[in-house]
Amino acid sequence: MVDSLSLAQARRVALAAQGFGRQPSGGAGTRQLAAGIRKLGLLQLDSVNVFERSHYLPLYARLGPYDRAALDRLTFARGASHTEYWAHQAAIIPVDTRPLWRWRMDRMREREGVQWIAGHTGLRDWLLAELRDNGPMRASDIEHDSNKRSGPWWGWSDVKQLLELMFLYGDVVTAGRTRFERTYALPEQVLSGDVLERTVPREEAQRMLVEHATRAHGIATTRDVADYYRMRNDETLAALRALEDDGIISHVRVDGWKAPAWLHRDARIPRRIEATAMLSPFDPVVWERARTERLFGFHYRIEIYTPAPKRIFGYYSLPILIDEEIVGRIDLKSDRQAGALRVQSAWHEPDADPGAVADRLAPLLTTTAEWQGLERVEFAGAGNLSSALAQLFPASESSKLAAR
Repeated sequence: MVDSLSLAQARRVALAAQGFGRQPSGGAGTRQLAAGIRKLGLLQLDSVNVFERSHYLPLYARLGPYDRAALDRLTFARGASHTEYWAHQAAIIPVDTRPLWRWRMDRMREREGVQWIAGHTGLRDWLLAELRDNGPMRASDIEHDSNKRSGPWWGWSDVKQLLELMFLYGDVVTAGRTRFERTYALPEQVLSGDVLERTVPREEAQRMLVEHATRAHGIATTRDVADYYRMRNDETLAALRALEDDGIISHVRVDGWKAPAWLHRDARIPRRIEATAMLSPFDPVVWERARTERLFGFHYRIEIYTPAPKRIFGYYSLPILIDEEIVGRIDLKSDRQAGALRVQSAWHEPDADPGAVADRLAPLLTTTAEWQGLERVEFAGAGNLSSALAQLFPASESSKLAAR
């Protein structure tokens, strides 16, 4: 193991650990998709669908075009090999890793909503009986007239709120989704006996999660590792020290980093990374904004919750990764009614060559439109990269794309 890395080496280590390297060829099947999820450990879920739901994008960035229905079968179908839990945020995880989260379920039960549930024991018993008698159901299927919507923001009904709490505690699980609405089930209705009966002591489970987070990052500070699965710093540090004692990780210095870093023994330091990708705002490469800035010198904030007049880069801008650098961002919208992938805005970083970025990005936009089942790419014109990109999509390109 090395004891110091340049910043460029650290970037290559991090990207290789995340599954970037050679340009994707596309056509990934079920096996490759499952392996991709296991490498990352999770796919974060998000409801925004202006371009594409977030959990489809990390595998697209790494593997190229694939059949999204195949991912749905792995993740959302009843009896799928993956399930959901609150890992990082709401996320898809391999079902056989669910026992590693029992300690968090118990902690959630102790800390979250105990008083609220105590005042709704009748409703809780009724919900469990409904699921036991009727099988997996959506919240919308089991809400009844006596439920009054409450809450200052979400306005969830009592049924929905209680189902979500029981999901956090592990009392109910997901049995797939329909139009992105979660279906709830009793654990024994969905999970195998092996998963239900397996118990992992808290410290061992946390050590396994921290080991995976370090391997998935390749190189990371303690704070980076803790953020991967949203664990406490003290518990993360205890696990890291145990892994260091076992020779699985080692301390290294990275040029320009104030905090020391941990390097996983499986980490590679490639001579180069070849990649052209648009990253979801919830991709592990960029989801911890301080790490993104430290690794790539890229200041990134999502502007979904920013009032439109105050947005700088767009509603749902995606960082643009070219080889080893994040060189810009692009705000996309899939206009299915018009059959167009709309580039709402596109921006390059101050030190990036707009022509070179456009040359690399344009083929990916064409491929992305095809992946989305759209006929053409259109430009709204906003952003300092839009002009260079639009020049690569003359009007005749629309008919060529539509004919494919």
